[in-house]
Amino acid sequence: MTGREDRAGLQVSAELAAFIEHEALPGSGVEAAVFWTGLAALIRDFAPENAALLARRAALQAQIDDWHIAHRGEEHDAEDYETFLRDIGYLVPEGPDFTVTTEGTDPEIAHVAGPQLVVPVTNARFALNAVNARWGSLHDALYGTDALGEAPAPGPFDPARAARVVARTRAHLDQVVPLAGGSWAGVSALAVRDGGLVVTVGGQATTLADPGQFAGWSDAECELQVFLRVHGLLIEVRVDRSTAVGRDDPAGIGEVMVESALSTIMDCEDSVACVDGADKTGAYRNWLGLMRGSLEETFAKGGRVITRRMNPAAVTCAAPGGGTLGVRRRSLLLVRNVGHLMTTPAVLDAGGAEVPEGLLDAMVTVLCALHDLRGARANSAASVYVVKPKMHGPDEVAFAVRVFDRVEEVLGLPRNSVKLGIMDEERRTSVNLRECIRAARERVAFINTGFLDRTGDEIHTSMEAGPMVPKGEMRGQKWIAAYEARNVAIGLACGLRGRAQIGKGMWAAPDRMKDMLEQKIGHPKAGANCAWVPSPTAATLHALHYHLVDVAGVQDRLAARPPAGMLADLLTIPVASGRNFPPEEVAREVANNAQGILGYVVRWVDQGVGCSKVPDISDVNLMEDRATCRISAQALANWLHHGVVTESAVMEAMRRMAEVVDRQNAADPLYRPMAPGFDGPAFLAACDLVFRGRLQPSGYTEPVLHRRRAEAKAALA
Repeated sequence: MTGREDRAGLQVSAELAAFIEHEALPGSGVEAAVFWTGLAALIRDFAPENAALLARRAALQAQIDDWHIAHRGEEHDAEDYETFLRDIGYLVPEGPDFTVTTEGTDPEIAHVAGPQLVVPVTNARFALNAVNARWGSLHDALYGTDALGEAPAPGPFDPARAARVVARTRAHLDQVVPLAGGSWAGVSALAVRDGGLVVTVGGQATTLADPGQFAGWSDAECELQVFLRVHGLLIEVRVDRSTAVGRDDPAGIGEVMVESALSTIMDCEDSVACVDGADKTGAYRNWLGLMRGSLEETFAKGGRVITRRMNPAAVTCAAPGGGTLGVRRRSLLLVRNVGHLMTTPAVLDAGGAEVPEGLLDAMVTVLCALHDLRGARANSAASVYVVKPKMHGPDEVAFAVRVFDRVEEVLGLPRNSVKLGIMDEERRTSVNLRECIRAARERVAFINTGFLDRTGDEIHTSMEAGPMVPKGEMRGQKWIAAYEARNVAIGLACGLRGRAQIGKGMWAAPDRMKDMLEQKIGHPKAGANCAWVPSPTAATLHALHYHLVDVAGVQDRLAARPPAGMLADLLTIPVASGRNFPPEEVAREVANNAQGILGYVVRWVDQGVGCSKVPDISDVNLMEDRATCRISAQALANWLHHGVVTESAVMEAMRRMAEVVDRQNAADPLYRPMAPGFDGPAFLAACDLVFRGRLQPSGYTEPVLHRRRAEAKAALA
């Protein structure tokens, strides 16, 4: 850190102060004095309540621990347990029926179902890839992945594989935008005549079986672009004979583009490593660039220097009936702030203490978004979308609402301009989800299940109940089925349809697209109108699911069946009651968790990489972030606590897996091996997460990772 500047009694890191005053404030319509005095007042007025909410978390956890200890050895009494949770205020009374009143949400949030990306905002290249992933090539997605059954072999263009890609693409068109006569496989010409689509098949003119699916056309980018609509999503069929496919196609169809990542969460939380003022400034600067439309990144690829920029916000095409069709070319952007737990040294209060990071995020990310709202409105017509993670129960949601009330007041925004996304990823939120939504009923625009963090909290909350089932068995537990179904049911009962997203979590295996195509269709079938994917390519392939499933229709059917029960299942604790774990199963589970923790933590601590592909113990790449790390750490901490495995056995596995991770990263010139010393900050951080995991607040990884990353940065400096 290069020093601090006094601003309204706050001690602000010099980098952050300069960014705010010279980059974020100019053009925002907010004066520097207004911003700084507003931030100081926000911290003064809200930091004590923030601390009180965290103390309440700890007090409830202590009571739950004591209850399980007092009942150890007894058969679990579900009724008694639920009564206890109500008595201590963990479960809150439910109020009368209500409907959310959120206004001003964009179509991507309110009406159109589709994939959602989550990317670290600190990585400009990833951020640009995501914002430009509104459209993706279906040909490229099928050709370049294992979606057809096997991954492509390295080497030159394969015409036989390309033919399979074309056949698969045309078969999909037959399913979702069928022709009145014939098949897309036999199309020999496409044309627009008198505002209507004319398709030639076998020498005969035909059109779409449902002419209403023809949305528009253009010749601005190639010979002809035909836009078709299915369940609100656009598909673009391009007549382009300049491509390898179009050159040989009878109709000249060279590409089929799919509207893919409708929305993207730019993440300041789980997938980043921001531990000081310089890190926070880098995150905010990229978010500001996205809101201004000016972010760009120059990098070398394939021996060429490339500068990547944001696509134009939208293009205008002709539409049937003489109208126009606006085609958005950028993903709608949300920003994820940090939760209530962490503080940041980027700003110190009047007493010299670190301020709550979530309060700083609230002011700065909304300030940056003013450049869109008071400028081109290229991202949103009227809203700033802030996703708030890791909130515990309705009191914490209500606190977040009051924080944004104040932020709007300081920055001169109309009330409820900031729309709130509630991550349903902590147990006290999912059991009280209805009341959490009620607390934000005027500004809620998003609820989302987060299986990974939710599992970590499930283990930590019931740590004293007994040893948990292995991590791989969690998806088959009664609580998770209730959690996923209840989230959608309650969201619909509270009136989120037409106003907000009901989302599902991440597909964590970015190289397994065939499996994703087979399995992730379950999310739209469950009534979720968005679900997370790990890459732009995955977004393009997942979009096919929303062509096949009418999510609005699914929600209509589900809404007719009000949620009933499910709370008892949700409160079912995933303990391995009376189970004797074979030694080989224990060893395999410990090694798998240890390897995952180390593979993630070593990049986080040593290189500041908050989210990346990490090879698992079988060298299969998985997307890892703090949520996956939290599960693995809490799983090992739980088994240690209950004597399923010994501390010495876990330490042996940690050292052995550190050598495996070292080998997996041997080609990285920036990598610092953990073996043979096992004394660097990365290895020590991984050990802290496991051996002190039971003592971490809610089992979170952030306190350990931030402390060890700060140590590593200091050593490098």
